[in-house]
Parts: sequence; structure tokens; C-alpha cells
Amino acid sequence: MKKHMRFLSTDGITKIHAILWLSDTVKPKAVIQLVHGMVEHIDRYDDFARYLTGQGYVVVGHDHLGHGESVTDEEKYGYFAEGDPARVLLQDMHRLHVFIKQQYPNLPYFMLGHSMGSYLLRRYLSTQGDGLAGAVVVGTGHESDASLTAGLVMIRSKAKIHGWDYRDEKMTNMIFNSNYKKFDTTGADPENSWLTKRTDIVEAYYSDPRCGFMFTLNGYEALLSTILFCGQKRNIQAIPKDLPILITSGEDDPVGGMGKGVKKVYDAYVKAGIEDVSCKLYPGDRHEILNETDNAVVYADIKDWLDAHIPEAAPADPSLAYGETEVLVDPSYAYGETEVLRS
Repeated sequence: MKKHMRFLSTDGITKIHAILWLSDTVKPKAVIQLVHGMVEHIDRYDDFARYLTGQGYVVVGHDHLGHGESVTDEEKYGYFAEGDPARVLLQDMHRLHVFIKQQYPNLPYFMLGHSMGSYLLRRYLSTQGDGLAGAVVVGTGHESDASLTAGLVMIRSKAKIHGWDYRDEKMTNMIFNSNYKKFDTTGADPENSWLTKRTDIVEAYYSDPRCGFMFTLNGYEALLSTILFCGQKRNIQAIPKDLPILITSGEDDPVGGMGKGVKKVYDAYVKAGIEDVSCKLYPGDRHEILNETDNAVVYADIKDWLDAHIPEAAPADPSLAYGETEVLVDPSYAYGETEVLRS
């Protein structure tokens, strides 16, 4: 069962689009919230979400501001919010978390973030990690403070001249740096795409108008400032030491520096004293391991990790009715009315 919803963004203006996946037959044992990546949308995770619901998970995720069905017009693609756009994205993640937790108060709550979503999740863990049973960080990486700071200076300088909604091709080329040179990043050569070895996925991505658009300076400000935040020692130290974390990626993922950046993140978490952190790299896999040729193995590995980290004392919730969703229409919701759009 699949429900489309909307809730009010922290920007106070936009109705954020979200999807809730449920099983009609399998009793839920935990909730997992998905946080999608840059220039894509949450419905690309439909196959993975349906797999998890069959394994006993309630799955939810939303389109970030500037993405998917949360976009009010085409000019808003790749633009988040005025002021501190990264903070607005994080607050929207938390709004959905709080709301869904209200509906399933007795179920353990996990989060999974991919790519840009992995950085948002890592930042979220530093401030809201206590509310989670575990986190799965997919397709992440590490960049130097110097390069990120230089990028942010460039972004802010350009924004003073052109405005925050400006789209700068040079900035995009800088983000897709030398790690990407061996791959195609345009969709022209699907077999050599940086995304995945599956040409059907690549072709679908580049033919989808909701994917592959160019970020605004506002979007890059949010992305780079979040990556910079994630790498700071004090922010890593703020992650709860007892929070289980799985870091996983393709060994040939340019976002993760072909595995090197992923290992740096893992090492930093170990050094910070996080008690249960593990890292798994898939040989030959590129950026989207959930869409790779071996995704059945990836799915099962993530499911097994989640199963192993469901608290043994987690009580069953007798109020759950195998996918009942009427409660989602809740006019008393503190952040604005949540509306079920369609199934």
C-alpha cells in the first residue's frame, strides 16, 4: 500500500510531498525514513520501499524542497529556501520524523540517507540522533575543509552578483570533480554512467524531468555547508555513542572517492567512540547501490542489519492495523494539516 501525503515545510509556504509505504499483510516491526539525494525524488525508492514493507517495515520519505512533487514551478528546481537552506531541509526531515513517530509511537525508528541525503542524515545525527534506533548512511563521502570553504566563498560571492537562484555551470563542474572523470555524467553513455551499471536505471533517470536538473547557488550553499558540518570533529563527537550506524557504498562510487572517502568517514566515527559502527563497500558498484546489478544483495544486507538492530525489548503496538492510514489526516498536527492525496 502506498499513500501520497503533504505537510507544511518549515519555510512556512511550501506543501512538502511525502510517501508512506505499508504492507497489507505483514505486521510492522519498525519504521524507516528515507532521505533522498540531490536532483532526484523519493519515488525512485519505490522498489526498495516495497521490499522493506514486505519484510515488516513501515517506510516513509519526502521530496526535499526544490525536488520532485514538492516543487511548485520549474524555476524552483534546485532551490531550497532563503536564509539558511540546510537548516530548513533538516527541520523538514524532523517534522516528518515527529509526525510519523506520533502515528507509530511504539515502533523503533530508523533513518536511511543516500548521497546528499547521507550528508543531511549525518548532520541530523549530531542534533537528533537520540530519537533513532539506528542509521544507514549510503553513498556518502569526505571532502577537505579547504576545498569546501573555498567553494562556499565562491558560491557566496557569485550570489551577491547574480542572486541565490542563479545556476552556474562552472560550479556544477567543480562539484563533479576529478573523481568523476572516468565516468559519463551526462547520460550520453549509459554503460559508463557514474550512477550504476544498470543501463535501464540510467536511461530512466535522464529521461525523467524530475532528475538531473542543475542546482542553484542556494542548493550548493546547503550542500557544501552540510558536508563541511559533517566533517567537523565536534559535530561527529555530538553523535550519540550508542547509536548503531551502517555506512555502505559502492567501491567505484566517485562521491566516496572510490571508497577512500567512505573509509575516512568510518574511521572518524570509530575514533569518536561510536560503539556500533560498521562499513561495507560493494566491489564494482557505483553510486546508486540500491539500483545496482547486485541490488538484491544490497537490499538483503540492509534488511539484515536493520533486523539485527531492532531493540529486543521493543513492545508490539496493538493499535496498528496492518496499514491503517486514516490517522494521517490530522488537523491538529502542530506543523500544519497533513493531507493524504492519493493511494
